[in-house]
Amino acid sequence: MPTIPLIRCLLALALLLGAVGCGESKQRVTIMVPWSDDEFRAFDSVVRAFEDEHDGRIEVDVQVTRDLTQQLDAAVVADAPPDLAVLPSIAALHKYAGEKLSSLEEMDTSSFVQPFRGLGMEGGKVYAVPVKADVKSLVWHGPDVTGPLPRSWPAFRDRTERWCLGLESGPVSGWPGADWIADILLAQEGVATYKKWLSGGADWDSKPMVQAWTTWRDLVEKRGLDGASTREFRAATAGMTKPSATCSLSHGALSATAFEQRDVKDGKYRFEAPTPKLLQVSADYIGKFTKEDDPDNASADELIAYLASPEGQRAWVNAPTSYALSAHEAVTRYDNSTTQRDLASLLRSDATLCFSAADAMDPDVSAAFYRAVLDYARGTERDPTRLLRDLDNVRTTPPRTLTDDLCATRT
Repeated sequence: MPTIPLIRCLLALALLLGAVGCGESKQRVTIMVPWSDDEFRAFDSVVRAFEDEHDGRIEVDVQVTRDLTQQLDAAVVADAPPDLAVLPSIAALHKYAGEKLSSLEEMDTSSFVQPFRGLGMEGGKVYAVPVKADVKSLVWHGPDVTGPLPRSWPAFRDRTERWCLGLESGPVSGWPGADWIADILLAQEGVATYKKWLSGGADWDSKPMVQAWTTWRDLVEKRGLDGASTREFRAATAGMTKPSATCSLSHGALSATAFEQRDVKDGKYRFEAPTPKLLQVSADYIGKFTKEDDPDNASADELIAYLASPEGQRAWVNAPTSYALSAHEAVTRYDNSTTQRDLASLLRSDATLCFSAADAMDPDVSAAFYRAVLDYARGTERDPTRLLRDLDNVRTTPPRTLTDDLCATRT
């Protein structure tokens, strides 16, 4: 005859097996992302909060890859894409829309500021949502830099500080220089020329483009270019944070720096926008590859809706390791730092916001752009015309609906 303790154990086991057999099965959602380090930890905390809200009914499998373009393309070709993915570029978003991406029928993006809102749409349908935003037209400096910074890029040539410049970033090495060159073109030539270039209406070796490339080299050649092609982009900014600082100025978004969160919170590192009325911005968009007849479709819908919601975006920007900004009108509270809040206010200012040039290009074109930047940085030739003519051979013309929406001014 079984003992009382054994009977209790058998009853507990029966109840457990009954719960597993009769309970609701767990649904699994896969999402492919390019983030690492602090960015990944911030995103992961948001995902785990989502799982907790659903009492473990939905399990999110985060697939991390630095070479997201190749990995996603290969998965799509093999007809085995993840349920959700960060799109490697706006051009890729429009390439996939209507063919591989599922439209987000219930998604209302009207609360996102422009140009972020319109760039996730094609043919009047929403195919992707901006879940994390950045401002790129920034110069960062530490406490050793005094006095106001210049309000034009050529004027920076008169500064004596060294730039913290690193161009190495794995399969997308070169992008920090590409962002900077596009920033200079936008500042020096304005919105019309910027959009004309991106829409294929101006050659890569046109005079404004050559001027933008040479202006960039003039800025960094003697104060940061040496060794930049093999210096990791965040490691370069770390040179500003050391007691014996090796550099003093850095260009780009906060998320591209190696600043410690506590130093940003304490205001140790500050930013200026050399052209505060004309800003290059970017965003990470997430789209859905899960089809309507997929059993996990409803769970994928729930996750992307959460990531696009004010609740989800507040959780993301306020995660302890987050440098993210939100383009959602309802997200105005930033608990980590006033710096983060001040950056977010730029997205709601009267500045003209233009989406990042390389992000609006076909991935093959942006990859060629990055390689040309590396070649230019490694070489001794000051005239970039030969490199730019080669880029004309790989250009593609993006959809007009895309280039029309690249820049917007808040009304």
